[in-house]
Amino acid sequence: MKKLISRIICALAIIFGTASLSSCNYNSLVEEQQGVDQAWAEVENQYQRRADLIPNLVNTVKGYSSHEEETLVKVTEARAQATSININADDLDEETLAKFQEAQNQLTSALKSLLSVAEAYPDLKANESFLNLQTQLEGTENRITIARRNYTEAVRDYNTQIKKFPTNIYAGWFGFKPKPQFTALSGAERAPEVKF
Repeated sequence: MKKLISRIICALAIIFGTASLSSCNYNSLVEEQQGVDQAWAEVENQYQRRADLIPNLVNTVKGYSSHEEETLVKVTEARAQATSININADDLDEETLAKFQEAQNQLTSALKSLLSVAEAYPDLKANESFLNLQTQLEGTENRITIARRNYTEAVRDYNTQIKKFPTNIYAGWFGFKPKPQFTALSGAERAPEVKF
């Protein structure tokens, strides 16, 4: 009888210990996942801030450069494409993040073209509204960089956590999957050529 009670106590201790470890690991994984979700929301927030500045920037440039219609159309189309891609943090995977990043990269490229147009119009470069919008856009680009860095760090921590033993066992049981990272732009590995 003592052996049976001893075995039952051992079995209960093992079950209780496993359950408490599982609960602890599950809770830490939930916290990590929430950190990723929060960081992703901030990335989207900053990209939306940039998208909200673009119509005013386009209208300001339009007033000075009516024959730059092609550039203005490209910016408007790129903005529409970039803002049409909405990704829920739970649905983030390599493919959806790549589509999001491609649309944002096209918008960045179109914005560079638009800002280079301003170089040909001294009156535009001196316009207070344009200068204010340009400053806001620069600030937003910095915020995007910080939001992306924070997202990358949150994903690194989360992905590391779900790969560690024994947490990887619990991660598999509860369906925690790796989150994707941003990738560098094509050609970013080459330094730009500067000519004087």
